[in-house]
Amino acid sequence: MAADSDPESEVFEITDFTTASEWERFVSKIEEVLNNWKLIGSTAKKPLEKGELTSGVWEEKSDEISFADYKFSITHHYLKQESLTDKEIKEESEEDALPEAMQDLLSMNNDFPPRAHCLVRWYGLREFVVISPAASSDAVISESKCNILLSSISIALGNTGCQVTLFVQIQQKTRRMYVGACEGPGVRTDFEMVHLRKVPNQYNHLSGLLDVFKSKIGCPLTPLPPINVAIRFTYVLQDWQQYSWPQQPPDFDALVGGEVGGLEFGKLPFGACEDPISELHLATTWPHLTEGIIVDNDVYSDLDALQAPQWSVRVRKADNPQCLLGDFLTEFFKLCRRKESTDELLGKSAFEDESKVENADISQALQKLTEPTAVHMPRLSTMSNMVHSARKRMHKHRRVEESPISNEVLNSILLFLFPDAAAADAFNAKRSTSRGSNIATFEEEGYSLYSQFKSAPSDSLTYKLALCLCMVNFYHGGMRGVAHLWQEFVLEMRYRLENNYLVPGLATGPPDLKCCLLHQKLQMLNCCIERKKARDDGRERAAENALGGSMERKASNSKGTPECSDNKGEPSQQKSWDSWSDSEDEFFECLSDTEELKDSEVKEGTTKGEVKDGGKKESQKWRPEARLHQHGKLTLLRTGDPLYIPVTQEPAPMTEDLLEEQSEVLAKLGTSAEGAHLRARMQSACLLSDMESFKAANPGCCLEDFVRWYSPRDYIEEEFTDEAGDKVLRRELSARMKIPGNMWVEAWETAKPIPARRQRRLFDDTREAEKVLHYLVGLKPADLTRHLLPCILHAALLKVKEEESMEDIPSVRKIIQHIITHASKLLRYSNPDIKKLEEIISQIIASEAIIARSRSLQAKFGIKKCEKEEEREELERFVSYLLEQPEVPVIGAGRGPTGSIIYKLFVNAQRATTLTPIEDESGKPGSSDEHRSSSGALSEFPPPTGREIILRTTVPRPAPYSKSLPQRMYCVMLKDEFRLAGAFSSDTSFF
Repeated sequence: MAADSDPESEVFEITDFTTASEWERFVSKIEEVLNNWKLIGSTAKKPLEKGELTSGVWEEKSDEISFADYKFSITHHYLKQESLTDKEIKEESEEDALPEAMQDLLSMNNDFPPRAHCLVRWYGLREFVVISPAASSDAVISESKCNILLSSISIALGNTGCQVTLFVQIQQKTRRMYVGACEGPGVRTDFEMVHLRKVPNQYNHLSGLLDVFKSKIGCPLTPLPPINVAIRFTYVLQDWQQYSWPQQPPDFDALVGGEVGGLEFGKLPFGACEDPISELHLATTWPHLTEGIIVDNDVYSDLDALQAPQWSVRVRKADNPQCLLGDFLTEFFKLCRRKESTDELLGKSAFEDESKVENADISQALQKLTEPTAVHMPRLSTMSNMVHSARKRMHKHRRVEESPISNEVLNSILLFLFPDAAAADAFNAKRSTSRGSNIATFEEEGYSLYSQFKSAPSDSLTYKLALCLCMVNFYHGGMRGVAHLWQEFVLEMRYRLENNYLVPGLATGPPDLKCCLLHQKLQMLNCCIERKKARDDGRERAAENALGGSMERKASNSKGTPECSDNKGEPSQQKSWDSWSDSEDEFFECLSDTEELKDSEVKEGTTKGEVKDGGKKESQKWRPEARLHQHGKLTLLRTGDPLYIPVTQEPAPMTEDLLEEQSEVLAKLGTSAEGAHLRARMQSACLLSDMESFKAANPGCCLEDFVRWYSPRDYIEEEFTDEAGDKVLRRELSARMKIPGNMWVEAWETAKPIPARRQRRLFDDTREAEKVLHYLVGLKPADLTRHLLPCILHAALLKVKEEESMEDIPSVRKIIQHIITHASKLLRYSNPDIKKLEEIISQIIASEAIIARSRSLQAKFGIKKCEKEEEREELERFVSYLLEQPEVPVIGAGRGPTGSIIYKLFVNAQRATTLTPIEDESGKPGSSDEHRSSSGALSEFPPPTGREIILRTTVPRPAPYSKSLPQRMYCVMLKDEFRLAGAFSSDTSFF
């Protein structure tokens, strides 16, 4: 009693059975996902059309659920279809309608889809949900766990009313084992699977599989309803030894021969180095059979591939076939990631000097370019001598065997890049060549891709240089070869500048901002050479004219004709200026013409003094100079003399990097009044030059005269009626010209009457040329590659376009259009994304592979050998479809021309394996019918690599009075795999 009265003995253990277990939480999560995806109840959709499971668009949704600590991934796979309208649903609605999955089991329109999920191929479903372990290494192996998962999906289907099939993946994922269930009103289908490594002998034919199917159904009816059979045998052709690969290898001997520049350089290779088609799969299909029509057992078989009513072919493509164009692009693109400089690759720079004496000579040569005294242009040959000495030192220190590029190849490349250097009298030819005569015009270029890609015209020097560097990188020394060729190229640019040789392959005019920066730099260098050449030629003519004038004066003095001593030097000087003014591109630096400017100032001062005296010389003015032509009927407002358009300096050409620097400098000045004024002065250099030229050409002019010519909209002429009623014409400057501190007024007041030829140059070609050469010398191979990459992509795309035009492949045309759209957006920036550039290159490689596959298939099917036009067109369509579609039906099966060629391919491959002589390929395709009728034809055709059989029927199950429901079993037999995938339906109301 004492023990019973103890309070601790009265404590009871309470178990709360209302708390959800882990299993119940797992089932609840499945139901929640099905609700979120709106898979509750039945959904009416249109019946499947033929081939829709392959050609349709598949989508999927994924989520993650967990059973305790074990995570699962749940995925919804479904074919995107339009739902039926309410009217169509009423027409097709039935009280006892089967779930959509059960209807798909009996559909014969989508047997053996070539490209689909494995469950779609095995069961023909258009929608299903798969639950699988989230981690790739996890697997549900034990039978108890499999049963728990099956029970979970059964409960979830029952609770939610979902009619979509739910599968659970079991065993290792590589085995692709699934079990599942589908439930409808009063019906249920269980999806089961068997997977073995070897095919059992008793089930190695149709007869044994029918026995398995019938025993699994267990139908109590006698006789059994007929079983529909669909059979497919697949034959694989891998041996292509009897067919030559159509790709011609590159001629390596020609790359170092005399024809390099004319034939090989400037062209990109194209094609696959290996066969891009690895296998050809022939599928022979018997789509609609019944078990009593055909015999297939361990003794005899009626399944002859040649007699199959349907043939279809698909090709297996080689994984990443090696292609020539792709290799060129890939190797060239790799240079972008390198960091070595030219000096690190080739040793000491050829542009540096070795001794102090030579440094002194160079400094003196440069000093003479900027010296305030008169420049003696013949001294500039010191620079060209320096270039040649640099080349000698470079070849002296770099032994021939160490040079990345041999002299023979290097000379061929330089002749290809600079064809004007091939003439024996190149010096005289270049000196006498007029500007632009050796420069091609690119306006009529077939493709306008260079402006979209920001590369260079396909006939330009930059474009050719990119192709040569790409080839040198691949064949002649890699990155060191690229550095070697670039070094020689820069030396050639220096040589041409110092000797006034125009660079060939560049359009005339200022740099084209639609091209790459390197092309703009070369164009800028050409502009400098043009200006320098024009100035040197003008000085030579001036010297000749001055000499002629002095001779005339001596002759006149010898005859005793008196001349005014005050104007002794003026006639000859004025004659020389007039002779120089023929070319509007010839200018002189202010520092080099100090004496002439002093003379002009003295003359101007004399004129002003005469005007101040107010005597008879008041109307005298300075003599007009550098007139281009008269401007229509306009006259000067003060004097009434005709208004002449002056010879002006051309604005300085600029590359895009210079424009960016200029805009940055102007932006840094800020928005203050002082900054704005300074910005205006910096931008008015060209305006001041034009004012001075205008004053020199129009003595006695005023600002209003200049505005009438330069900016007519800023000069306003209005008629108004005065007090007397007369019409008076009012002329005045615009409002912006009257603003205090206007830059135009200030510039006009400071401008002096100086003709363009004696003004300080707006474009200092000497300084700009040195800047361009300094920029070129400082480029690393990686920087050079980035500059020229748009040109290489441009060339590669043109090559793909050219090759595609011979094959006519729609998919390649789509890829090309996509590349153009993508690249034009990407390459417009100076530093494009490297990863996106890799995507563009991969698309070009994919296009090359497709074209190579097309040529491979054309060679294998002998399209060019086909004599009949109709058969050739059929074969061409067939090859085109093989490239576009996953599987292509053969018209006429084994009896058509295409089937005959396929038959020969397999028979010859079979004979090659058995060392039997291969039949003559020169015969017509239809001649193989004789071989088929022979007794050995069946043995000549190889055995099938894989066999697929689908068995279907509709029987009441499990009782005779149950509802007739679809039953299906799929079987695949391979060399090392045997799989049975069954879907067996049963009536859950009447059993």
